[in-house]
Amino acid sequence: MDRVNRTWWKTVLGVVLTALMLFPLYWMINVSLTKREAIRDGDLYPKAFTLEHYDVVLHDQLPYLGTSILVGAGTVALTLAISAPAAYALSRLVLPGRRVLSFLLIVAQMIPAVVMALGFYTIYTNLGILDTVPGLILADSTIAVPFGVMLFAAFMTGIPGELLQAAQIDGASYWRTFRSVVMPVARNSAVTVGLFAFLWAWSDFLFASTLNRDGGKLRPITMGLYDYIGSQNQQWGELMATAVLASIPTAVLLLVAQRYVAAGVTAGAVKD
Repeated sequence: MDRVNRTWWKTVLGVVLTALMLFPLYWMINVSLTKREAIRDGDLYPKAFTLEHYDVVLHDQLPYLGTSILVGAGTVALTLAISAPAAYALSRLVLPGRRVLSFLLIVAQMIPAVVMALGFYTIYTNLGILDTVPGLILADSTIAVPFGVMLFAAFMTGIPGELLQAAQIDGASYWRTFRSVVMPVARNSAVTVGLFAFLWAWSDFLFASTLNRDGGKLRPITMGLYDYIGSQNQQWGELMATAVLASIPTAVLLLVAQRYVAAGVTAGAVKD
């Protein structure tokens, strides 16, 4: 009983801090369900309830939502295809300059995204891939790949050498060992890398605004939000409704993948 009495304030503090962090999310939902003329009243719940903002958003933003899903899925596929083999080579194979490459991966994450965006703009202009989905996938992958390599490498370093030696004794090549032994064991890490890659691509605004400004219906949802922001007028109801819809896929992914992410971020155990 004394222990409960000593820790009750921690529970209260945790609840209060959680409520403060979640309040912007609640307010976003509240505004999205409030009629336009009643938004400025600032009611704590939608007294003037309406779904008209969602009707407008579903009609206007679905193409952008589809583009974001396409870019996110493409970023996940490209990130996993590059980072997993690279991590296997850095962690399990004898390669010259491994430490230098690992250091460069850390340095790559320190480069400001705005600098990369300006460089991409010049390169994409020369290649003719501005305002394209593949261009956005490639740009977003440059943020996710270094993280993916480091996470995969941390996990693969902990795989017992006996497991890989057994595969080689059975005649498996490096590629076969990687594909049939290493990757099944690294499932949790793969889910973690894929989830973070999708979230980065989904929430990207800088690359989208720089490299896909005139993409028409190929703009991602982060750019679609700007349809409701003007110099003289802001459509707060539609803006918040778009933000709510854009949050749903990521929330679902986090709920589905949280078990794998919790195991993947530890990146050290062979068994799931």
